[in-house]
Amino acid sequence: MIHATAIVHPGAKIAANVEIGPYAVIGEHVSLGEGTTVGPHAVIEGWTEIGRDNRIFQFASVGAAPQDLKFHGEKSFLRIGDRNMVREFVTLHRGTESGGGETIIGSDNLFMAYSHVAHDCVVGNRVILANGATLAGHVQVDDFAILGGLSAVHQFTRVGAHVMVSGGSMVAQDIPPYTIAQGDRAKTVGLNLVGLKRRGFSEEAMRAIKKAYKIIFRSGLRQEEALQKIAAEVVSGPELAVFVEFIKNSQRGVAR
Repeated sequence: MIHATAIVHPGAKIAANVEIGPYAVIGEHVSLGEGTTVGPHAVIEGWTEIGRDNRIFQFASVGAAPQDLKFHGEKSFLRIGDRNMVREFVTLHRGTESGGGETIIGSDNLFMAYSHVAHDCVVGNRVILANGATLAGHVQVDDFAILGGLSAVHQFTRVGAHVMVSGGSMVAQDIPPYTIAQGDRAKTVGLNLVGLKRRGFSEEAMRAIKKAYKIIFRSGLRQEEALQKIAAEVVSGPELAVFVEFIKNSQRGVAR
């Protein structure tokens, strides 16, 4: 299953049923899980661990050194879960010592052509980065988030679960779960209700989220006052707790 023209270092760990295409390059410290396929001319290097049944298309660059002037060749990692799809010319970089030493990507994600995940990012599960979407260093993207084409996320920013970021948006502050964000600099413009319905959110949970959203973004209250009002007036549940805790713990401030 390894093409004769592929260059695979003897130290690489290649599991069963892995397919490696023509002219692909697999580095010494790379680990490829069962059922993973690597397309022609793809390059996987560095201390990169890739799980099961991933599909890496031609010309992708996975595990390269981070684009960070503070990086001086130290050992750092890229860890990727299962069943991810990495399309053409995608770049996924390892971590840096100052950022914890690893970039972490979960499972069932889609990275469309030319998208980029920089050093020390944490990407959850079932995330979509459309064509040309870019994560700067130290960004966190939670489960089921979708970033539209040519969008970009500033360093140390967090994108919450089930968020929809519109194409071309420039994200400089945290985007709370369940919301839609757009613009330069991106602002929250509503709730991703279609996405929540598709993912099985109950009517009760959605009512609570809608009420909390209006209090945070439409009441004119300061954030602390708005959070107190939510605690007093909105029936809490696990879905609402995610929304509230995200806002409480925001380090860069919530995009409004």
